[in-house]
Amino acid sequence: MNSDKKTEADGTNGGQGASAGPGPHNNAGPGPGTQAGPGPQPGFQPEAPAGLGPQSNAGPVPPGNGEEIARLKAEAADYKDRLLRAHAEMDNVRKRLEREKADASRFAITKFARDVVGVGDNVQRAIDAVPHRAAKQDPALKSFVDGVTMIEREFLSVLERHGIKRLDPKGEPFNPHHHQAVMEMPSPDVPSGTVTQVFQAGYMIEDRVLRPAMVAVARGGMKPAAPPAEAAPQPGTTPGGAGPSGNTGGDGQA
Repeated sequence: MNSDKKTEADGTNGGQGASAGPGPHNNAGPGPGTQAGPGPQPGFQPEAPAGLGPQSNAGPVPPGNGEEIARLKAEAADYKDRLLRAHAEMDNVRKRLEREKADASRFAITKFARDVVGVGDNVQRAIDAVPHRAAKQDPALKSFVDGVTMIEREFLSVLERHGIKRLDPKGEPFNPHHHQAVMEMPSPDVPSGTVTQVFQAGYMIEDRVLRPAMVAVARGGMKPAAPPAEAAPQPGTTPGGAGPSGNTGGDGQA
């Protein structure tokens, strides 16, 4: 019993000393060990939550992660390539639609024009059916021919306002894109391949052939003359014939 009382007395004395003294472990004092300070003290390290410390990611990388990253990179590259191709395809579609829209506005009357030009052929045949000498001798016939000629001129003017032009290639070199050769005629006086006769005039709408001209082409004549080639200038001379010193010949005296 004496020992128990001594222990209680020591505990009482120790408790009084702890509560009364302003020691470093007192919670009410401003000492360095207090928890009521404005911020962490130097050397203070907060404890990390369980499982989130620096040791949690320091383990070895699983063997499947590298393959997964490579697969994701390949998929990203494939998606990027598909996106670029889709943008290019949409741009091509847009340009094609704009071109088709422009062509539709320019060549919308192609079918109508192909039927109308036949009227011009009949007007031309009516003019050609009247002999030139007979029209001079008969004033009434001459007036008739003049009236039909005025109709043809007005008809061609209306066609030209809508982008349609007549092709009359007599005397021109044969062009397979604009002309249709019906026959070849021996003609030694004209170059070979020259259109000597037009059986039916052709027509162009804008830059397209509406109807090719039906023509006869010369054969057996002289070869068409080639355009003259310019002589190459001599080294050290200018195109005007002056030498390196700028003189045009002679011994260089003025």
